[in-house]
This record gives sequence, structure tokens and C-alpha cells, in this order.
Amino acid sequence: MFKKVLIVEDQEIMNRGILNTIKELNIPDFDYVTYCDEALSRIRTALEKKNPYDLLIADLSFDKDHIPQKLRSGQELILEAKKVQPALKVVVFSVEKKAKTIDDLYKIYQIDGFVSKARRDGQDLKSTIRKIFNGETVIPQEILNTMRHISSEFDAYDIKLLELLAKGYKQSEISTSLKQHRMIPYGIRSIERRLSELRDSLGAKNNIEMIVICKDIGLI
Repeated sequence: MFKKVLIVEDQEIMNRGILNTIKELNIPDFDYVTYCDEALSRIRTALEKKNPYDLLIADLSFDKDHIPQKLRSGQELILEAKKVQPALKVVVFSVEKKAKTIDDLYKIYQIDGFVSKARRDGQDLKSTIRKIFNGETVIPQEILNTMRHISSEFDAYDIKLLELLAKGYKQSEISTSLKQHRMIPYGIRSIERRLSELRDSLGAKNNIEMIVICKDIGLI
């Protein structure tokens, strides 16, 4: 099991839950901080002292207060931490729900696991840490399912169509814009048909609900 863990979380109640999980896993050495700048400083210092952290557990969002910070998000912290210590294992523990945002954490920031803050998050966190220690990359199944669905169903034309719709464009205006961008089909009937297909694909009752769903999963 991991020997040294750094926890970065600004909510005290969440910190207690993570600490309980760490103790249950019998991890002997752990620290927790509430600011990303301090976390990066600790990672650098530990590495310089040749006693590096094995695992970083970090939230994505942090409340602003009177103390100015250079690193304002978990993503920024992970990016800088990986520059300092490329082999550092990372678990994101967050309320984030957008599938695209979570998918980017793996593709761009190269995290090793993601755990949603929820009712049984302690058990999920414990299981994720164990799997990562054994060399696995842990991606929640619901995220895999959503991203597979997006990648197979939506192309650049669909994204443009949804973006224009989200901006409040009427179908005649969407048609004009698609024609200007040389994206086909741009006929109004074709647009209506494709919007209907996208609504069915997402299980949306109308265009407004479809846009809300697309924003929730990070598609637009």
C-alpha cells in the first residue's frame, strides 16, 4: 500500500472522511492542506528531501478567501505537480458531474482515478486507492458509458448545431450560419430532422432540455 499521501481539500468535513479512509488503509504517513499553492510547495519539499509523496488526493474547486493563490483549481495543481513529480499518482475527489470535464482529467492531466463525492464515497475512495496501488487506472463506468456514447453519436456538425441552438439561434439563422461555415446539410428540414434524432439519442423531451443535458455532460 502507499506509504505517503497528500490530501488537498478545503472542506473540513470532507477532510475527515478522507482521513478515515487513509487510516483504514493503514497508510502510515499523510498530510492534508487546504490550499493548492501549499500543496505544490510540500510536493517539491518532500521530493528534495528524498521522501516524496506516493499519492495525491485533490478536489477540483476551492473557495476563494483573503489569501491570494497562484494555483486556483485542482487541475492547475495537478498540472504543476506532474511537472515536478511525473510519477506521482493522482486521485480526484470531487462533486464534478460533467463527463467531458472528467474525461479531460484522464486525457490531459493524466490522473489515475476519479471518485465522486456521494453517499458511499468512502468505500469508492478506498477501492480506487487499492486499485491504483495495484497499477490500475480507475475510470467510473458511468463516465466511460457517457463518453463512448458521445464519441459514437456526435460529430463536429452536431456540436456546431447544438452550440448555435444554445445561443438562441432560430432554425433559419442556424441554416445561414452552417452555410457560411460550409457545413452540410444546412437545409431547415435537415436541421429539424437531425435535432429530432439528437433529442431521441439523449432522451430529451425538447430542445431546451437537450441543451441542458449537453451542458451537464460537458458536450457544449
